[in-house]
Amino acid sequence: MAHVVLTGSALTLDDVLAVARGGEHVEIDAEALDAMAAARAVVDRSIASGTPAYGVTTGVGSRKVFDVDADGHDRLLVRQHRISQGAPVAHEVVRAAALRLANALARATTVARPELATHLVAALNDDRLPQIRTLGSIGQSDLAQMADLADGVLGDFELVRGEAIALLNQSAFATGYGALAFADALVLLDVFDHAGALDLEALGANRNSVHPAIGEARPYPGLQATLARLGELLQGSEVEARDLQDPLTFRTIAQQNGAARDALGFVGSQLAIELNAAQSNPLVVVAEDRVISVGNFELQPLATALDIARLALAPVISTAAERAVKLLQRPLTGLTEGLGARPALAESALSEYGIAIQAIAVEARLLAQPVSFELVSTTQAEGIEDRMTMAPLAARRLEEMVALGARVASIELMFAAQACDLRGARLGVGTARLRDSVRRFVPFLEEGASLPDLEPLVEEIRSGRICS
Repeated sequence: MAHVVLTGSALTLDDVLAVARGGEHVEIDAEALDAMAAARAVVDRSIASGTPAYGVTTGVGSRKVFDVDADGHDRLLVRQHRISQGAPVAHEVVRAAALRLANALARATTVARPELATHLVAALNDDRLPQIRTLGSIGQSDLAQMADLADGVLGDFELVRGEAIALLNQSAFATGYGALAFADALVLLDVFDHAGALDLEALGANRNSVHPAIGEARPYPGLQATLARLGELLQGSEVEARDLQDPLTFRTIAQQNGAARDALGFVGSQLAIELNAAQSNPLVVVAEDRVISVGNFELQPLATALDIARLALAPVISTAAERAVKLLQRPLTGLTEGLGARPALAESALSEYGIAIQAIAVEARLLAQPVSFELVSTTQAEGIEDRMTMAPLAARRLEEMVALGARVASIELMFAAQACDLRGARLGVGTARLRDSVRRFVPFLEEGASLPDLEPLVEEIRSGRICS
């Protein structure tokens, strides 16, 4: 049976997808369990010696000045952090968060025992996971959501001193959520490459805009990769160019999508680190036999990256919508107005979808506003907790933008397929295959026909199958 082995340092995006969406089995590496036991021994010696350790022998936040010695305090601490609000997130996000938390424990820098990590993994494998509510985290540890997860997973499991902080003081929710949204963003960008190529065929565009010399003269990796993909999709096309220079939204598809691809490359590198980085406070330093207070819950690297992902996708979505609307215009395409089945039709044909695609693109674009620079009130916890990143919001907005972007792509593909069929010229090998894929869900709009339901096509886009 396929499974993901957690070491605390080797979790990948593919692993997250396999577990969160594919239900793949998880186990913790034996050496990681031994390392956790060694870290906990450091904690126990610290407690025995009377050395203060944040969240272990003391309260949390402004209550760090008070000693903790009561039995049951850790379980109470979990319950008193259940402040999340709103609708529950998708179950796949809960699974991604649980996986990321288990990997954090496997890193053996928290105060958690191996038994706690194995209990969490068992709950993940059995899919005995609670709902997690959406709102309430400022992105300096996802305290509210981690409390939802911890309280639901623990059941009758007994925590020992300090283990609550190992469960709560984590950013596993934002990291798992962001990983899933980022994976979907990569799929969407691939779809927009394919849709862009079909747009070029639909317009009768000048294919010099995808000449490989462009990338040689301007050697951005994303530009070069996008040019290669567009050229491959268009190979064999016999569509004749109608103009020397096309509108910029057509002429610079490779530059637009290539820039997004480079930006998402950076996001991916940040995410790869964050999936395996220590995110909690305190930090157990086994080599020094110490438990130290740190700020590793600071999630600015990931929050900034998720903001960048949305900023990178926004122009891709906007220009795709603009290309689609242009395909409705007879003076630009030389085809029928609104891509009607024949000239001089009084009916709207596909024209009304031009309004819908612009509305959806605006909603997507407005989600690009960065959130990671917000500042929390410095009155919380006597001024100690004076930072925020809003990383969970950054992840949620990326998820929402991708969902809207898929709807933009569905309308864009419908327009492009209709235009290509009206034009009647032989398409490239890749673009012909894409047109045929679109036609499995959206038929050619004949005269007098009702507009199609795009939901099946949207789902095909979200999955990435439309590109296969």
